[in-house]
Amino acid sequence: MIAVLQRVSRAGVSVDGVQTGSVETGFLILLGVAKEDTEQDAGRLSEKIAALRVFEDENGKMNRSVVQIGGGALVVSNFTLLADYSHGNRPDFMGAAPPDKAKALYERFIDLLGEHIPVQSGVFGADMDVFIENDGPVTIVMNSEKLRK
Repeated sequence: MIAVLQRVSRAGVSVDGVQTGSVETGFLILLGVAKEDTEQDAGRLSEKIAALRVFEDENGKMNRSVVQIGGGALVVSNFTLLADYSHGNRPDFMGAAPPDKAKALYERFIDLLGEHIPVQSGVFGADMDVFIENDGPVTIVMNSEKLRK
């Protein structure tokens, strides 16, 4: 799994002009699921994100987690994070999990992260409009492969 975390003041996602999810202070998470990803990857990634200390403490240092600040997350599926752009100028997405597996792991990730913080989401596979009000900006790219070690 690849997760792009953006620390936000607020963010929202809509499909066909109807808002399907939003978050105030917390994370917007763009999530891509790879062929080799497992439920264990979803668990490790959700725990790491919940504990990641990238929110400011009383001294202005990034020292608090989203859990500690009472924040939430908006999770949006994004298979294009698995793009292979190494050959030519048209990326391929062969590394992305097939839709049925990707949807199941996307939903499992949301459930697991939801054990720590409030979570809302986009609509898997839909063409979505995403609004982001970055805080910082602070953007972190996480890869579940690095958490397997």
